[in-house]
Amino acid sequence: MEVRVLPPQPKLMENLVVFSGSSNFPLAQRVADYLGIKLGEIELTRFKDGEIYVQIRENVRGKDVFFIQSTSRDANFHIMETLLAEDALRRASARRINLVIPYFGYARQDRKDKPRVPISARVVADLLERMGASRIITVDLHAGQIQGFFYIPVDHLTALPLFVDYFRGYSDVMVISPDAGGAQRAMEMAKRLAAPFAILFKRRRRANEAEIIQVVGDVERKRAIIIDDIVDTAGTLVKAAEAILKAGASEVYASITHPVLSPPAVERIKASPIKKVVVTNTIKLSEEAKECGKIEVLDIAPLIGEAIIRVHQERSISELFR
Repeated sequence: MEVRVLPPQPKLMENLVVFSGSSNFPLAQRVADYLGIKLGEIELTRFKDGEIYVQIRENVRGKDVFFIQSTSRDANFHIMETLLAEDALRRASARRINLVIPYFGYARQDRKDKPRVPISARVVADLLERMGASRIITVDLHAGQIQGFFYIPVDHLTALPLFVDYFRGYSDVMVISPDAGGAQRAMEMAKRLAAPFAILFKRRRRANEAEIIQVVGDVERKRAIIIDDIVDTAGTLVKAAEAILKAGASEVYASITHPVLSPPAVERIKASPIKKVVVTNTIKLSEEAKECGKIEVLDIAPLIGEAIIRVHQERSISELFR
């Protein structure tokens, strides 16, 4: 699977404005650089009591606006900042408000799996849509069915081509899904690498705590690649790597789209037998994570930039992955 990246066409980029929220300014700047434009001027500050202040500092009347914001730590703050930015853009008469949410938070609560719990992903979807979003662009949702929570178009991108290109030269590989829910993703990567795949069965006792039950598949003397959408505290990831090595694998790597990396994730990865954790820059890494020799970052900005071009020009996004 290859990403077909086309150069921007300046004449077709008129009336396009890209703004950045505060969650991942470096990614937004890389996207703007790819597009060949400057980021839009926006003021994002706080009052003394913590309330968020947003002001759009340039004219957006009749413009096609893209607001880039991941819901990384602090998720609640960044969601609220996005809602206020949406309202400001709508009141400023933007023609279309496209939310680029590389990491869509609250996606782990996508169904009612226990009594008296919310479907948090639906709540966030309703808020974003109600405040005026015209379209959502996101990357590797935790559950694909979250697209159905929106009545507006959702462009669901995937970082899979980046991981396939990264591991293409490796020999004796085997792709591992850490659970049944990620089996389709692992099968797709295995197909692209012409490699076998296996699956782990686990039991989750509570949030951020899981027990690996069984490795299903022959990983003997294989270079195992665990593929998943999120690494949070890395507890499950490290246990998965240990179980795979115990089953006979020679090495273990991980390819994870969203490096949430809540403490003590980096310490666990450093102390683990994992050779390398390959992630994307949908979430800005902490200084501790940047200094960890086992974490390598792939740039998702060209893919997002190309998606923005195609949305703005009313062209197909699916062609990117043919």
